[in-house]
Amino acid sequence: MTDKQDKFIEEYVRTGNATKSAVYAGYSEKSAKVQGHQLKTRLRNEIEDATYKALQDKIPQALSWVTDLAEKAESESVRLGAIKDILDRAGMKPVEKIETTNIDAMSDEEIQRQIDALTKH
Repeated sequence: MTDKQDKFIEEYVRTGNATKSAVYAGYSEKSAKVQGHQLKTRLRNEIEDATYKALQDKIPQALSWVTDLAEKAESESVRLGAIKDILDRAGMKPVEKIETTNIDAMSDEEIQRQIDALTKH
């Protein structure tokens, strides 16, 4: 891995733009579009690893921001949304209600009524 390739990965993770990242990394502006595309394709795994690491590094800061919103936001809906996000990520998301029907226990008439009710406009 060259210094230019390392810089390209760093810039691509930051900007998401292969052409600009190639220029920032020191490649010629004339060839940046082609170089960026080739580097993005060739260094896909390294880019994914660097992106994952960058996201992991942001988690504590993001949690701090969401916590601040939950505690200090003026809008009640913003505070509630932040609280729900915190609880969801802590594994305390409410169970969604799922309705099940045992079709084997239904008569043909009951099934037809269900179909009619669902297809009514």
